[in-house]
Amino acid sequence: MIERYTLQEMGKIWTEDNRWACMLEVELLSCEAMAELGMIPTKAAQNIRSKAAFDVARIKEIEETTKHDVIAFLTNVGEYVGEDAKYIHLGMTSSDVLDTALSLQLKQAGELILVELEALSDTLKEKARTYKDALMMGRTHGVHAEPVTFGLKMALWYTENERNIVRMREAIKTVSVGKISGAVGTFANIPPQIEEYVCDKLGLEPALVATQVIQRDRHAQFMSVLAVIAGSLEKYAIELRHLQRTEVLEVEEPFGKGQKGSSAMPHKKNPIIGERITGMARLIRGNATAAYENIALWHERDISHSSVERVILPDSTILMHYMLRQMTKVLRGLKVNTETMRDNVEKTHGLIFSQRVMLALVEKGLAREKAYEMTQRNAMRAWDEKKDLKYLVFEDKEVMSFLNEEEVDDLFDYAHHTKNVDYIFKRAGLA
Repeated sequence: MIERYTLQEMGKIWTEDNRWACMLEVELLSCEAMAELGMIPTKAAQNIRSKAAFDVARIKEIEETTKHDVIAFLTNVGEYVGEDAKYIHLGMTSSDVLDTALSLQLKQAGELILVELEALSDTLKEKARTYKDALMMGRTHGVHAEPVTFGLKMALWYTENERNIVRMREAIKTVSVGKISGAVGTFANIPPQIEEYVCDKLGLEPALVATQVIQRDRHAQFMSVLAVIAGSLEKYAIELRHLQRTEVLEVEEPFGKGQKGSSAMPHKKNPIIGERITGMARLIRGNATAAYENIALWHERDISHSSVERVILPDSTILMHYMLRQMTKVLRGLKVNTETMRDNVEKTHGLIFSQRVMLALVEKGLAREKAYEMTQRNAMRAWDEKKDLKYLVFEDKEVMSFLNEEEVDDLFDYAHHTKNVDYIFKRAGLA
């Protein structure tokens, strides 16, 4: 039977050994189903199950002559089985075996990716709760906007990752289909019951309609989901890379004892894992584009998709598995500099409260345009003169003709910006 793989064995799924093992299981289950239907002797099916094996090197040797991998595979299996090998692959076409086995491999790979997505969610949930009240600067266009908390940032990523888990589950379901319906999908030479039996044993669903192949919109959807997840991971990575910049330095990737950041500059601690994730996301997006191109095949089948899939499916699932584990590793070991976060909030001399000042003036009856102008002139002075906006507001007689000191103090209270954090956490399922 097909093995179940541990978290460390994503690469093993795409080895030649596993590919041929998946194909062999499809053939063996087909023989069992044929025996149940009386198409082949029961003893023959039992003999095939007990003796069937393959040798990768021998398959390659045979393929040098046949120029056809499935025929080489069947020839090699027949060398182990003997006379009863004549019952193997009865009424089937190569893609019955290839595509059903590939679906099994994708299901195996998708389930490992799903485990890593869930591990990332657990980490994000823990970080969100830990830093729920850690005040930091919210930025738009790369410029200070209004305060948020680092926990809110983690909560945002948590909810996005939860959506990716839903997408991944759906993608696994979409590719978990088998097809054993013959040369053009009509069951002309093999009964539908064979397909039903094999798919049931493998945990797959029969493709409702097929040609010689399972339709490639399924594989494109799977690859699309990987591309979306890669985009999310890249977003997280870019944010952490920005926050590690020397001028910001609010977080830092884990940096182990003995680790080196530069061959020339001993002081360097670089966000190398985030940069690596950013680069690999580009690969997966490119591979997804290739998967879209595979959807349109000639008539009932051509093989233009085959060579592409032998590269993009193993590469993308292995990359995704690695990227998820690396992001989880970074977040678990992330150094969060909460004091620097607070210092950075205060770097703009209270400008982040400008909207509150403007709205307070509007509430006093001023036209919005006038309130904006009065607030902006003080904000620009704060920029230019490096003075606190609160101090300038107190100095501005026109503004203070509408506000008193207690009201101004309240306008510059950070708690105003975090008062609904608990509500957001509850709504996100993090309370």
